[in-house]
Amino acid sequence: MINLVWLVPLIPLLGFVINGLGRNTLSKNLIGFIGSSVIFISFAISVGIFFELGADANKSHEIFLFDWISAGKLNIPLSFLLDPLSSIMLLIITGVGFLIHIYSVGYMHADEAFGKFFSYLNLFIFFMLLLVLGSNYIVMFIGWEGVGLCSYLLIGFWYTNSSYASAAKKAFIMNRIGDLGFLLGVFFIFTTFGTVEFSKIFPQAANMLPGNGSIALIALLLFIGACGKSAQLPLFTWLPDAMAGPTPVSALIHAATMVTAGVYMIARSNVIFDLAPMIQHIIAIVGLATAVLGAIIALTQTDIKKVLAYSTVSQLGYMFLGLGVGAYNGAFFHVITHAFFKALLFLCAGSVIHALHHEQDMRHMGGLRKKLPVTFITMLIGTIAIAGLPPFSGFFSKDEILAHVYAHDKTMWAIGVFTAFLTAFYMFRMLFLTFSGKYRGTHHAEEKIHESPKSMTIPLIVLAVLSAIGGMIGVPEALGGNHWLSHWMAPVIKHATEGPDHATEYMLMAVSVIGVLIAIGFAYVKYVKQNHIPLPDEGKRTALANLSYQKFYIDEIYDFLIRRPLDALSTFFYKIIDNKIVDGIVNGLGWGTSEASKGLRLVQSGNVGFYLLMMVVGIISLLLYTYLSL
Repeated sequence: MINLVWLVPLIPLLGFVINGLGRNTLSKNLIGFIGSSVIFISFAISVGIFFELGADANKSHEIFLFDWISAGKLNIPLSFLLDPLSSIMLLIITGVGFLIHIYSVGYMHADEAFGKFFSYLNLFIFFMLLLVLGSNYIVMFIGWEGVGLCSYLLIGFWYTNSSYASAAKKAFIMNRIGDLGFLLGVFFIFTTFGTVEFSKIFPQAANMLPGNGSIALIALLLFIGACGKSAQLPLFTWLPDAMAGPTPVSALIHAATMVTAGVYMIARSNVIFDLAPMIQHIIAIVGLATAVLGAIIALTQTDIKKVLAYSTVSQLGYMFLGLGVGAYNGAFFHVITHAFFKALLFLCAGSVIHALHHEQDMRHMGGLRKKLPVTFITMLIGTIAIAGLPPFSGFFSKDEILAHVYAHDKTMWAIGVFTAFLTAFYMFRMLFLTFSGKYRGTHHAEEKIHESPKSMTIPLIVLAVLSAIGGMIGVPEALGGNHWLSHWMAPVIKHATEGPDHATEYMLMAVSVIGVLIAIGFAYVKYVKQNHIPLPDEGKRTALANLSYQKFYIDEIYDFLIRRPLDALSTFFYKIIDNKIVDGIVNGLGWGTSEASKGLRLVQSGNVGFYLLMMVVGIISLLLYTYLSL
């Protein structure tokens, strides 16, 4: 089965080709079947690979396909690396991806571009699989760029809306900034190690001393690439705007795939990052700042998808905080659990939006618990999971990160716990505003509210189960587990930091759980007991609440400091350098040639006597020249 790994990305690519070419001729049912089936087949193969790898003493296999680039000392094969890290990523991408495809059949069924949508989804899965399977940084980079392209196509899927098209361009451009850092990092890797193959780079790096300047530069550039793809400060503003895409796209991008690419890349390169402690510290600070900022902004948002978007930014910050303190297992564990509960939450939000005929403002919702029972129960499970209450999945992964942060820096731990409290508050705020109280929309709209079809609710139920029990793969020893995931990842992540002792870990768990319960209670009192509805008038908000609601004006600051100066510079180059100087020179040469030709053409008069005179003058001139040159 391991030797069939090339089929895992190839089959979704075939789905892209079939649905892309047949988007206007195939029926929607057939397109949905093909688009979902190819992902399921890839998932089935991935499951077989996972179990075969688990029974194999050699937990790492490099599958060579063919020589791709060969020039001088540069030799880049197209080959895949199968190990514990990539095998888990295969299951997440194809498994969660399959559920999102099934959900999309119901959610997008009325859309005229149904076939195009499924072809884009299949292409996205292909590139994401390429990213995690590549055995070298170049193959990873091809997948890295591919998911960037597909995110542009999917975010701007409804491109006739100019704001949606602008959101797609914003995502594409901000990702290119990070991608440049990643590409420069790959160049320095080749310069330093003479190869881009993981199997040759990491053994060389392991023999180098910590603090090496070249390693630190490589780690910094790779981290810049990760900041763009995984929406860390300062390159995070594209992610909330990505809500312009259809809700299944939001689930696919924000949960299991694209935004976790940066976390995967750093976890894959853990040998390099362990040798750059200064860069690790920077990663931890940036991750913590991103987690806090995302959580504070989410506190006041009224668009249900915007709350989840900023929640994703915050959770990604948690993952980077874990990476920064060396808790690679904890960060990757959170990637897995986040894939379950965040995909669930986005799809539940899509179910609500579908039932309310594209209404996304929570101020116009309420009282939906009885009208959408399946959506409510599954969203409740997802909300508990992300809040971090045991025994749901988010508790175990978040606890592991915070435990390692506590051992690393107590101040960072305190800020991380505070962020966890905020997470519980804004997530239950979202739940209560959506499902509790009375419906705040029109009576006409209320009569049409209905539960989503089974094609949408079945994926919700599956993801809810995974969100509830997914944390069992990483139960810590303090709670009587053996942390299966840590043992599984041992061949890839050999430098994971040690956590605190059991007594300390019990104390940390208690603080976290008590704080989360207090935050939930506060949200219940405010939004259920007091029936508080967010104010539509910003003039009535407090200064801090308004600052949060306006996203700290970060987009406006970027607009003032970056976009406007660049626009002014481009206008200067266009009007002065291009129009006046470049066009002036080119047009001047043309004008000079034209004017000169006007004078010279007068010489061609057709008068034979004049031609004879010119001939005689020419002969005399030649004779004089010859005489004078002697």
